[in-house]
Amino acid sequence: MINYLWLVPALPLAGAVINAILSRKMPRALVSAIAVGSVGLSFVVALLQFFAMQAADEHDRIVNVLLYSWIPVGNFKIDIAFLLDPLSALMLLVVTGVGFLIHIYSMGYMAEDENYGRFFTYLNLFVFSMLMLVLGNNYLVMYVGWELVGLCSFLLISFWFTKPSAAAAGKKAFVTTRIGDFGFGLGVILIFVTFGTLNFAEVFSQAEHLNNQSLLTVITLLLFAGAVGKSAQIPLYVWLPDAMEGPTPVSALIHAATMVTAGVYMVARSHVLFSLAPFSSEVVATIGAVTALFAATMALVQMDMKRVMAYSTISQLGYMFLGVGVAAYGAGVFHLMTHAFFKALLFLAAGSVMHAMGGIVDMRQLGGLRKKMPWTYITFFAAALAISGFPFFSGFFSKDEILAAAFASGRTALWAIGLLTAGLTAFYVFRAFFLTFHTEPRWPKENAGEHGHAWHGPHESPRTMIIPLAILAVLAVIGGFVGMPKVLGPNLLEGYFEPVFAEAALRIEATTEWLLIGASVAAGLLGIGVAYWFYIAKPQIPVNLAKQFSGVYKLLWNKYYVDEVYSALFVEPGRKLAMFLWQVVDVKIIDGFANGLASATAAISNVLRGFQTGYARAYALMMLVGTVVLIGWLILK
Repeated sequence: MINYLWLVPALPLAGAVINAILSRKMPRALVSAIAVGSVGLSFVVALLQFFAMQAADEHDRIVNVLLYSWIPVGNFKIDIAFLLDPLSALMLLVVTGVGFLIHIYSMGYMAEDENYGRFFTYLNLFVFSMLMLVLGNNYLVMYVGWELVGLCSFLLISFWFTKPSAAAAGKKAFVTTRIGDFGFGLGVILIFVTFGTLNFAEVFSQAEHLNNQSLLTVITLLLFAGAVGKSAQIPLYVWLPDAMEGPTPVSALIHAATMVTAGVYMVARSHVLFSLAPFSSEVVATIGAVTALFAATMALVQMDMKRVMAYSTISQLGYMFLGVGVAAYGAGVFHLMTHAFFKALLFLAAGSVMHAMGGIVDMRQLGGLRKKMPWTYITFFAAALAISGFPFFSGFFSKDEILAAAFASGRTALWAIGLLTAGLTAFYVFRAFFLTFHTEPRWPKENAGEHGHAWHGPHESPRTMIIPLAILAVLAVIGGFVGMPKVLGPNLLEGYFEPVFAEAALRIEATTEWLLIGASVAAGLLGIGVAYWFYIAKPQIPVNLAKQFSGVYKLLWNKYYVDEVYSALFVEPGRKLAMFLWQVVDVKIIDGFANGLASATAAISNVLRGFQTGYARAYALMMLVGTVVLIGWLILK
């Protein structure tokens, strides 16, 4: 069965190619069937591969599938080969499973868009690219997938490219992530220079015998630079909030469930290198914790529902990096999985609200949608409880495991930051929940509707959008039970990742673990309670606080002015340098030299052309004069 692993990425690629060529000539129903069906079949094959791997003996759960030798040059050899193990198998299910649900949702959300076929072409191409990233058994195949998902992200963020803000957001995402990708590329080159191979197994086996920790630190920091860009961590997080200009299904698939988690997957996949470079692991954990708190504070005051979710994504990614940074790789990947459920659900529920409200995302113009959109309300509520760490919802288990790992590793400061972030997360998510579905309706009387379509008042979304919401809601509720803490029950993930990475067991007494769980639950409940108090019981309180602490509010509202600082320090100087290179170096010096040479040649040609009269007598006279001059010179000499 493992021999059919190649079908997992091949099916979405086939769907993308077919729709790219024929979608303009096919009815939308056929475009949908090809796009959605290809990803659905890919999920089925991935599921069969997963069960086949699980049925194998423990030592046979790591399988390399060679497709063909890609670059054989001397001693340098790179294969197009796939690696199926518990880590990549789980990622396959997340990418294809959640991707399949989002494709179904997109059928309803994008139903009236004139570029329907192009959208599904890009979406299929992204799924293929992400699958290549997680399946590659070497760093070069991973890098190819890494760059392809960046390209697809650009295409999808700027999908409505006639809208200036969408075009600008796409360029911002592409340029910002290229900074991190440059570091990642250097890391891959340094790996080959150091080990003479890019194959994961060969690199890791050699790294364990490499007596040069400084070199491993440089390699891992370069790799992490790529993760910082792709997974939107400090200082390269600025592209993700603006990426919300793309269609909501894009935000759910790329910027919540898959692409932005590529950095976490890469660190987990490279765990051998990071475990041998303690300084790099400390950097990963610290940046993750600080980013989690930093992004959460900005989400506290945002009024754009999708931007709240964007900052929440940055914050939750920080949690994942905190987990892998303290060597709790299984916990980090576990939170990656649960986050895919509840964050994709939050984005899709936000998209359902936008669909119902004609594209409105400003929560100051929402309110009172609970009765108008009961299914969206219930599913959003489930996702909000999950991300808040409410007991026995998926986020409760995965977030608690990361916090427990941070505490057990002795990083109490990072644990405290994570705990504070948990409370802030519950607050801003339920703030969005209450402002959107409770409180008094604040809808505009007239609205042009999303992308100019008529708006007829709030209404529930079609079944193609509701069914994926319901399935994701179930996963957000029960998806965490596979990784329960030992004090609560059996942990099915405990031995699952052992063939990939052996993690040290958490050395926490049962009493301490119960206290940590209690602190995490208390933080979440406190955040929910404060949100209820501020926006339902006493709605005047946040208004008064905003006035009383106007400086802090303004700082958070303007996102710490980071975009303005980056613009002043990098964007404007870069633009001025580009203008100088263009107008002075290029136009005046390079073009000036080339044009001056051409002008001089033309002037000399004009002079010489005067001697070309076309008369034989003139040429004879010139020959005579030349002969006389030559003879005279010889005589005088």
